[in-house]
Amino acid sequence: MIRSFVYMPGQRVQTFSGVQDFDHFATEDGSVVWVDMVKPTDQESYILTHDFQFHPLAIEDVIAERPRTKIDDYDRYLFMVFQIVDYVGREEDLKVSEIDLFLSRNTLVTVHYDDHRIFDFLYDRAERDERLMSRGADFLFHAVIDTVVDNYNSTLDILEYDIDQVEDDVLGEPDRDTVSMIFTLRRDVVQLKRIVLPQLEVVKRLARRDFRLISKTASRYFSDIYDHLNRVNDLADSHKEILNSSLEAYYSSVSTKTNEIIKFLTIFTVLFSP
Repeated sequence: MIRSFVYMPGQRVQTFSGVQDFDHFATEDGSVVWVDMVKPTDQESYILTHDFQFHPLAIEDVIAERPRTKIDDYDRYLFMVFQIVDYVGREEDLKVSEIDLFLSRNTLVTVHYDDHRIFDFLYDRAERDERLMSRGADFLFHAVIDTVVDNYNSTLDILEYDIDQVEDDVLGEPDRDTVSMIFTLRRDVVQLKRIVLPQLEVVKRLARRDFRLISKTASRYFSDIYDHLNRVNDLADSHKEILNSSLEAYYSSVSTKTNEIIKFLTIFTVLFSP
């Protein structure tokens, strides 16, 4: 499925579905074009080569769906792979999906293979508020990345809630399920850090304007995303320490109970040995 949003100076943002004459839109003076591809078919993916003439190596990364953050400068455009993270509760694993972005002078092409609420939010914003696109393709590029990173808030909130529940369980009557949950949550937190750290490096390059397609004004906004990712990384470290402490408390509790049982059995043996 392809959804396109086209901004022309002095006009409302126009929305299109399916394959369009993207060359015509992009050559209009002052235009900004956003082409979003969701679970594209082979025929739809062909426009990446035919219409936009992106490099085969970049298209290979799109098709392979490798969840690894990266950014490549092809001079005429930037190609970026970024991760979307979701966590819905202790019954589910951390869900990681990929979004691929191609940024050129006045065009942004995004490709993703999962439906997500952040895209519904961006679609609505593009149709309702022309400022999302009127400031240029680099600001639109920023808005997409910023929305992806903002989604980390809900992920961290649910993780934090589950970690608090585990702490309560450890202080109460911990069992095997408690220690299993501690290991599961710690694995999710470690995975979150593995995703955030390369994102920090990529966003840092965007913030210090390593790429000519990112304007000086837009680069300042990427600094805010960098700060946000730093906060996510710091919170992940904090959560990991809490889980490690909870694990130590669990083993200490088990050890204490074991010692009490051994003490009782020793007294019992002494009393009945005669």
